[in-house]
Amino acid sequence: MIALTVSMGMIAGVRIVDSPNCDVRPGLIEPELVVVHGISLPPGRFGGPWIDALFTNVLPADADPYFGTIQRLRVSSHVLVARDGGLTQYVPFGLRAWHAGTSYWRGRNACNDFSIGIELEGTDVEPYDDRQYEALAELVAALQRAYPSLAEGWIAGHADIAPGRKTDPGPAFDWPRLERAVRGRGAAFRREVLA
Repeated sequence: MIALTVSMGMIAGVRIVDSPNCDVRPGLIEPELVVVHGISLPPGRFGGPWIDALFTNVLPADADPYFGTIQRLRVSSHVLVARDGGLTQYVPFGLRAWHAGTSYWRGRNACNDFSIGIELEGTDVEPYDDRQYEALAELVAALQRAYPSLAEGWIAGHADIAPGRKTDPGPAFDWPRLERAVRGRGAAFRREVLA
């Protein structure tokens, strides 16, 4: 079980890398939605320091041709779930991470304002690791225990809140599997796909 330190908005016992790419949620809004993303840097490759570097604004543009196209982005996520299921937290849950960009969900714009962003190390087309599903389900359940505003169990993919602009976590992500894992931990799971 993942233990959350609610007063600090941090997950106890995980790797912490502080990202400057965050700010205060407007009106101190509580999170109501978990957004699942997929990321690999360079695209299709796993491991290495590059996600940390992107989220801390030190990605070297000359380390890979793709990096030159994203090096100036100022983005982050609350948590990364690595291929081995390990967690890295970048932003406290009470703050707004810059993960969703232009987005829309259930009649509301600017999903960063009211969501928690969780990146999975992966691609749209390669299956995610078993350990990632387990870690993500445990994290979702822990977040629901810590934040009553998340108790309804709303969860979406980046593609769900930014259709046409984003595709992650992609068709390789097994939503029914995540739902079973979340519900198996006694937590709620609700997903609304906007087509």
